[in-house]
Formats: sequence, C-alpha cells, structure tokens
Amino acid sequence: MLDSCKLKSACNLPFICNKKKISTAGTSNAEAPLADPGMYQLDITLRRGQSLAARDRGGTSDPYVKFKIGGKEVFRSKIIHKNLNPVWEEKACILVDHLREPLYIKVFDYDFGLQDDFMGSAFLDLTQLELNRPTDVTLTLKDPHYPDHDLGIILLSVILTPKEGESRDVTMLMRKSWKRSSKFQTQSLRLSDLHRKSHLWRGIVSITLIEGRDLKAMDSNGLSDPYVKFRLGHQKYKSKIMPKTLNPQWREQFDFHLYEERGGIIDITAWDKDAGKRDDFIGRCQVDLSALSREQTHKLELQLEEGEGHLVLLVTLTASATVSISDLSVNSLEDQKEREEILKRYSPLRIFHNLKDVGFLQVKVIRAEGLMAADVTGKSDPFCVVELNNDRLLTHTVYKNLNPEWNKVFTFNIKDIHSVLEVTVYDEDRDRSADFLGKVAIPLLSIQNGEQKAYVLKNKQLTGPTKGVIYLEIDVIFNAVKASLRTLIPKEQKYIEEENRLSKQLLLRNFIRMKRCVMVLVNAAYYVNSCFDWDSPPRSLAAFVVVEDMLEDEEEEDDKDDKDSEKKGFINKIYAIQEVCVSVQNILDEVASFGERIKNTFNWTVPFLSWLAIVALCVFTVILYCIPLRYIVLVWGINKFTKKLRSPYAIDNNELLDFLSRVPSDVQVVQYQELKPDPSHSPYKRKKNNLG
Repeated sequence: MLDSCKLKSACNLPFICNKKKISTAGTSNAEAPLADPGMYQLDITLRRGQSLAARDRGGTSDPYVKFKIGGKEVFRSKIIHKNLNPVWEEKACILVDHLREPLYIKVFDYDFGLQDDFMGSAFLDLTQLELNRPTDVTLTLKDPHYPDHDLGIILLSVILTPKEGESRDVTMLMRKSWKRSSKFQTQSLRLSDLHRKSHLWRGIVSITLIEGRDLKAMDSNGLSDPYVKFRLGHQKYKSKIMPKTLNPQWREQFDFHLYEERGGIIDITAWDKDAGKRDDFIGRCQVDLSALSREQTHKLELQLEEGEGHLVLLVTLTASATVSISDLSVNSLEDQKEREEILKRYSPLRIFHNLKDVGFLQVKVIRAEGLMAADVTGKSDPFCVVELNNDRLLTHTVYKNLNPEWNKVFTFNIKDIHSVLEVTVYDEDRDRSADFLGKVAIPLLSIQNGEQKAYVLKNKQLTGPTKGVIYLEIDVIFNAVKASLRTLIPKEQKYIEEENRLSKQLLLRNFIRMKRCVMVLVNAAYYVNSCFDWDSPPRSLAAFVVVEDMLEDEEEEDDKDDKDSEKKGFINKIYAIQEVCVSVQNILDEVASFGERIKNTFNWTVPFLSWLAIVALCVFTVILYCIPLRYIVLVWGINKFTKKLRSPYAIDNNELLDFLSRVPSDVQVVQYQELKPDPSHSPYKRKKNNLG
C-alpha cells in the first residue's frame, strides 16, 4: 500500500492536497470500467530511493531504475554510484495507450561487464490515479522470490493527463542498445502524425582521450595496465589497454550522440587490467556537458576521485548530423527541392567544406517475408535494426506476423564511404533479450541507387542463409574527393561490438588463413631462388639487373619484454591460458587479414579503392619525376619531427595501414556477398500465386 499526499505538479500546477490508498501489488484492472479517451500522457519525476539493498562487497550499491509498461522498457535512469539513498530527480514523459497495463518499476545494481543485480520491484496501478492531479507516490520494493526481505522504498511524483486531441497511431522510433549481456535495453521516442519526421539526436559529442598522468599503481611491480571506460546515458566506450605504465598515452578519438538539449553527464572510470581476476578500480571522474560551449574544442584535465592521477581529454560539442526516421510518405529524395540541396551539399565544388561530412544515405525498410517463427504460437513479433557504424535506429514492432510491413525511411550522415550498412531483424520478447531472426550486411559502395531489392537474411556470422528475405531500397549520395581523403585517416571503431571469445573453429580458420599467406611468401621465395639457379636465363638476367640497382634493407630486431613471474592458482592459470589463446587467435586474424587485404587491392575486389591506389601511385610518380628525392625526404622529415610541436594532441596514424583497413579481407568478402533470393519471393511471382 502507498500513501499519496503533498501533491505537487511537475508542470508547476497549483498545490493540491489529497490522501488516498493505492495498491502497489499490481491489482487487476479488468474490473474497472474505463471510458478511454484515446491516449494518456504520464509525467513521472523519479525523486529518490531510501534504504535500498546493498549488493556490492563494500556494503553499497550502484542503483538505477527501469520503468516498464506492457513488458516494454520506456525509461531508464542514470546510475548513482555507491549510494543506498540515491537522489535522481529525473523526469520522464510516457504516452500510454490504455490504463489497464500497470507501470512496473524495477531497481538494479549496476556491475560493469557482469549481470546487474536485482534490487527489488513494485507496481503502480494507473487506474487508481486521478486525472490531471499531481500525486506523490511511495513504492515499497519487493523481491517475488523473497517477499519478507526489506529492500527499501522509491519515491515518485506522477500526473496522468488524457490526450483527447491526439491520434492513437504512434510509432516507436528508436531503441538505444548497448553491450550488457547482448540484450536490447530500450528507451522509446514517439512521434504523432503531426510530426512524421524527426531528428533523433540533437548533437554529437566528439571525445579524444589523450593521456593519463600519475595514475595509481595497482600491481606488485609498482605499475598498472590502465584502460578507461566512458558512459553517456546508454552509450559506452572502452579504451585500449596500455601495459605497464602510470602515464599512459592513448590518443583515441570517438563520438557519442547527444540526446538531451541541456547536455548530459559523461561518467568516466579508470581501471587496471588483471588477467584471470577482476580488474582493479583506479578512479572516476565526470564531465558535465551542459557547462561546455558548443562548436568549440575544450581541453579538460580531470582529477580522478577515489584514486590518484589525472586524465586529459579533448571534448567538442557539434550540431546534429543528418540522421532521421520517417514514414514512407515522407521521402527526402523524392522532394525535388530537398534533393537538389543534398546534391549541392556533396557537389565537387564543396570539397573542403566539412571534410567529415562525406555523403548522405537513405534507407527504405519496406517489408520482410517468410521470417522464422520464434514464438510458441508459430508467429514472431519482428522489428528491424538499421546500423551504420555507431548510428543505430529501429523500426516499430509488428506483432504476431511472419510477413511484416514497416514502410519506414531512415537517413544517415556518411562519415566513411567504406562503411557497411547492417540491417538486422529481431523478435521482440517480454522481459527477455530479443531473439535473432536474420541479418544482412551491405557495403555502401556496392549499393545501386533507387532499386528495391530482396535481400536474403543470413545467420549471425553472415556465413550462410537463414529463413526469410527483407525488402530494402537504398540511395547513396557522396563526394568522391572527400571520400578519398577520409580513406587515409583512421577508421571509426564500433564501440558496441562484443569482445572476441575463444573459438576452436575460429582459431583453426585463422590458422588456415595465416598458412595461405605464409605459402604465398614461400612460393615467392622459391621463385626468387629459381632466378639465381638460372632455370630461365632471360628471367635470371632481368633479376640480376634489378638487384644491382637495389639497396640493402636494414635489419630490425624485435625486442621482447621480460614477464614477471607470479604464482597463480589453477583457475587463474586457466584464465591466463584462455587470454593467451584469444590473443593468438586475434593476431592470426590480423596478420591473415593484412595479407588478404593486399591481395584484394590488386584483385579489384573494391574498384574504388583500387582506382584510388592507382591515382596515388601516378601522383607519386609525377612528384618523384619533378622533384629530387632528397627534397621529398627533407620535407617528410621536417613534417614528421615538427608534427608534435604543431599539433601536440594529434592522433598518430599510418596512411597506408588506414587505406588497407578499408579493403575487405576474404572473410568480409564472404560476409558481404549477396545471396540470390528464391524466385518465389519476387513480387510478380507472389501476385501471380495470389491470383491463382
């Protein structure tokens, strides 16, 4: 039971006082006859928690709150670290179709990289709320498995308002997902028919992690293996690990989406990597984005709390990119005026205007056919996820249907023309992770504009077909010069990808790929040796002339770091062996991919990149012909040695490696290969069958 008093509106309505009893046990709504006006708006202010349960070893918790209606998550609060009496003061506005579904409140203790601990739940019966009247609510948290345990209380302020003048037809636009247990955690944004097109985030937060200074030593050797985790809302990023140092130099750049007009709080934690056991906490800090001016780069030196040392960052807030979702009737490229503006924006005359804005992508997600049945009823509740790098948008869910029609249009800003568009179909499940139904991966350079195509859905690894096809129509407009220049800078990393795990099949596959690359080198060595054996006199004579003009290469020696010998338990040794195997697996993949990318450059697997390589070689040849080599070496040396002076926080890169990173490996070629659909899925065949 809960008491409601001291009623105060979140919308600054006059003070009202009322006292009544509302059940928090989720009583049935079926007995209450409702005159449903159509749509309700539920405004909730999550105030605070009191005497919450301790779930961490230190006797505290890192609580956050989820709101659910009808099994769908509609709100998720920020995390309050190490506090059993957290204060949130967060507001949520939720559109409710009817009042028969109670509001389900669940509290969790956040554990990074682990399953979050359940801290209690409660129900709020919406039929017991008075319309247009603000109510202060106290909810007692309970655990269904241990009803006698005292788990504390949650305090809310709510007001329920009927929305008689608005349409019931609302569209779920987006769920933001992140990498906790590979689950889809969702937060919905909705549009009415009055606003059929919307930009989904208000800006971009560009972050460059420069370095750490005087970090706390966590290992027995007086050093640490530090890495940093960033979190903005549901978005996460994890930096690379810098071994054996207290003054790490990361030089990593990444972007977050900014959803709130007033900004937000970036939570930053520093950790020490320990093989075979839980990583050590070094310290934490925060960045309040509302205190930073826009369109300006800010250098921040942040003191780590609960630890030692500083982190140095560069943070830039910029305006929103061209990312939106709309109904099929609202099409940017079919509007002649809007199409002309887009073509003008990416015309060859605007080469040096915003080099990061390479192009425009429009994706029409029309429908799917013959999907896999994921539910026991023989049906599925499919929704579609459209991803371009770290931009991730979703369609609404079509319930109990194996042939859903979405008819949605997504637009993206292209930052790299070598990106791959990923379209994944999932089955929505209540209170469970979404079930995978199928996926396609489409390189932007392989897209044929304006053509509606049926793509055969593949499995998670993109190695073979699964059941169903999806109909897409895609248009790409880009500036070729900008795209070429962006090829020579580091590739954007996806920070929601799961870390690689040890796999016997994957390890064997990478070994075979590595063996192929080594055999190519061995065959090349045999070929060179045959030249010295004079098996073919003309070939040997040509080789002799070439060798005379070549200079000897300098030999390089590899230095090996001595490893500290430490006594480990059996379990720790198992973890250490597993990490070594994963490292070997990844190294084999990288080396094999490097060789395959070189081969695929000359095989014209991606004609754009092969032509770019030819143009670059021709330009370099002309430069060598016109300018003496010593002047070129002199200019290159001056640029190399003064780079840190001119731009001390620049991210180091190798243009050749950045170019090769855009060339697909043999594994990626198979993943991106388009499968031929069954002729029975063609629209003409389907209509003919229906007429028959």
